[in-house]
Parts: sequence; structure tokens; C-alpha cells
Amino acid sequence: MFFGTFTPKLDDKGRLTLPAKFREELADGLVVVNGQDHSLAVHPRAEFQVRARNAAKVSRSNPKARAYVRRLAASADEQELDKQGRITLSPAHRSYAGLERECVVIGSVDFMEIWDAEAWSRYQEEYEDDFAEGDSEDIADLL
Repeated sequence: MFFGTFTPKLDDKGRLTLPAKFREELADGLVVVNGQDHSLAVHPRAEFQVRARNAAKVSRSNPKARAYVRRLAASADEQELDKQGRITLSPAHRSYAGLERECVVIGSVDFMEIWDAEAWSRYQEEYEDDFAEGDSEDIADLL
């Protein structure tokens, strides 16, 4: 499981060092995809394969489902950690997430997310009240 917040820096070659505590779960490979809210999602390879197969089961006659499957598959980049625990983020992924140098890697339970540091700060400010009210009826049933 992925928990915590980390602040690695993106180097000039587009490489990002992933947190040491996450590397064991990613040792068999990983997949980077466009995530929600202009972040990147990083999944262990085996978990992503399950997710992708489940997504592909939706009816392709549904335009939103079809678009989701297409975007998920098209943005997928399979990778291996290098000896320093780094991955290389493609120019397309860096552009999608607005990544330049300062990044934030957060655990999101079954995967991790990579954010531009300023975007993550704005996101936290925008949704702080929602988190503070997390025990409201509409969210409490999910917890």
C-alpha cells in the first residue's frame, strides 16, 4: 500500500527518484498513466493490468467509457526502476501534469500520484474543507 507525502525533484533528463519505501512494491515494474486533476498515477505493473482489463470490459458503445479506456491505454508507459530508484517521465506526461522541477509524490493507497508542487498545494487548499467535513453522510458511507 502507498501512504505518505514526499518531495523529490525532477532532474534535467526528466528522471524522478521514487520514495524508497515504495520501491519494493514496484520492483516487478510499474505503469505511469495520466491521472486525475492533472496528476500522474503510478501503478505496480500487475495491478495496472487488472485495472486495464476491468476497464476494457465496459461497453464500448458508451462514449464516456470508450474515451476513458482509450485515454487510459494511450497514456500508459511501462517502466522499470533504475538502480537509483528513478523513473523517466515522458515529455507528454511532464506536460500533462505541468511538471518542471519541484514535485510531490503522494501515496494514494493502491497506487501513487505525482503532482507539480504548486498544483498540489492549490489542490489541498481547495479541498481542505471537504476533507474536514469527511464525516458527512455522503462520504461517511464510503469510509
